[in-house]
Amino acid sequence: MITLNNETEKYKRSPLDISKMGTKYRTENKYYVFQSPTLETIEKNYFWLLRNSKIKKFNQKYRFRPDYLSNKEYGTPMLWQLLMFINGVFSVEEFDLVEVIIPALEVIMEITKDNYPDLPPDQFRSIAW
Repeated sequence: MITLNNETEKYKRSPLDISKMGTKYRTENKYYVFQSPTLETIEKNYFWLLRNSKIKKFNQKYRFRPDYLSNKEYGTPMLWQLLMFINGVFSVEEFDLVEVIIPALEVIMEITKDNYPDLPPDQFRSIAW
């Protein structure tokens, strides 16, 4: 049975959990700066993602629902746009495939590091609001 407690425990261990990034990205004025993988990063690593992917038969229960597929494959719905991009799908209504390309999570985490600066929190600039 799916419960809120079980889901919380499952996502608490996720490498994509924002709470784990909190201290690293807090600025001196106590606001947070969060980076995300940009389209430029994904395009730059497109062939590496493809090379480290599996091709699977597309299950029709994920038709129009890349977020559900992302949740099944990676344990988070946050990577649904990456799945669409890597499969050449530009609209949720087109997410109806014969085969689907699933990049390895390890590779996704590696390319995501390109967007995260490796600075201690006290070296971030303040945010101009």
